[in-house]
Amino acid sequence: MTHKILIIDDEEKLRSLLARIIKSEGFEVFEAKDLKSGFKKLEQTDIDVVLCDVKLPDGNGVDFLQNIKGSFPLTEVILLTAFGNIPDGVQAMKNGAFDYIVKGDDNDKIIPLLYKAVEKVHLQKKVQQLEKRINDKYSFSTIIGKSKGIEQVIDLAQKVAKTDSTVLLTGETGTGKEVFAQAIHENSNRVGKSFVALNCSTFTKEILESELFGHKQGAFTGAVKDKKGFIEEANGGTLFLDEIGEMPIDLQAKLLRVLETSEYIPVGDTTPKKSNFRLIAATNRDLKTESDEHRFRSDLYFRLNIFEIKLPSLRERIKDIAVLTHHFVKQFSEKTNKKTLHISDDFLQKLENYSWPGNIRELKNIIERSVILSSGDILTSDVLPYELQNQAEKSTKSMSAFSMQSVEKLHIQKVLNYTKGNKAETARLLEIGIATLYRKLEEYGIENSKI
Repeated sequence: MTHKILIIDDEEKLRSLLARIIKSEGFEVFEAKDLKSGFKKLEQTDIDVVLCDVKLPDGNGVDFLQNIKGSFPLTEVILLTAFGNIPDGVQAMKNGAFDYIVKGDDNDKIIPLLYKAVEKVHLQKKVQQLEKRINDKYSFSTIIGKSKGIEQVIDLAQKVAKTDSTVLLTGETGTGKEVFAQAIHENSNRVGKSFVALNCSTFTKEILESELFGHKQGAFTGAVKDKKGFIEEANGGTLFLDEIGEMPIDLQAKLLRVLETSEYIPVGDTTPKKSNFRLIAATNRDLKTESDEHRFRSDLYFRLNIFEIKLPSLRERIKDIAVLTHHFVKQFSEKTNKKTLHISDDFLQKLENYSWPGNIRELKNIIERSVILSSGDILTSDVLPYELQNQAEKSTKSMSAFSMQSVEKLHIQKVLNYTKGNKAETARLLEIGIATLYRKLEEYGIENSKI
């Protein structure tokens, strides 16, 4: 790629000489005799570096530099002057000049400076492209689905994104809570600042406290140096606390203080620190029930629940299964260097009939597995896991009224009635995992029964 250089100088002979020298290095060169015509060239062409005289008929290059950087921030500017002037040089650098050199005295510096400036422009453009890819990845437009439920959730998230309000994302595991958290951050006023994510269920209480608040050297065995916590890392940006319902209750009190005062104290320290961050929290638990039963602090729950967004399960957005499936099939076909596979009707039918306890994450994993196992051009149901292939037989299987399965089915229905259909609370009372509950609901054919 040929880099483009613009020379702005009212001395025609010097301008032409510089143009010939720079062209001999393989650069494409444009010329302008004053600031007005120079700015017009910048508007017409993607200029990488500007060589601009300080004294021009229609203005001063040092002042003009601000106009260039304001309209074309990736363009670098090298200022040229006939006389060295320290105040001008200082102001030029403050205004964003790449360098400031004296004509005649520093002629041998021009070509090396151009190469350095061009290299900086190249790196800046690569960073900009990477940032755009990240923004595109986490924009709301990349969230797949046209069902009413997902569209309503996206609308809510877009409205709250521009504010600084705390957001509580609720819903089952695998529904895409972190994707929504990232999208909210990328569409907020804090975009470009840190997005820091911490899963509260991953660590013991002591480690979680250290990860969240940081610690001082010597605070505990193994604390060999000061460590920044996630709260400090998120300063100016967004802190995403996933599975906040798993946070130990005494740490909840410390987090509440941070939310109310913006102050925190690292482990082993005595001096408060401040951090200005936006909090987005997520949980698959019913925090209202947890709060009522004193397993989660009610004051923290009310502080978190300023703006709740409940993400729908995949079972609640069946019409999105087809579009998600096509997306994942294309993605994993490319990843495994296969031609994009066609999807058979029976394959899609099995997916749409399944209860999806693991939601989108489970669908993604199953599609990846299916693409790897496929040997032809069409995905058929025989590459699906056993439980998807045989779900109809399980749900219609007859049971004796005296069998243990019949008793279990009746008990599950009773608990569901007691919780008014709250499956997370039902699983807790039954002392089984939520995924196990959904599997049993499917097995006994009570998934869609009236509760």
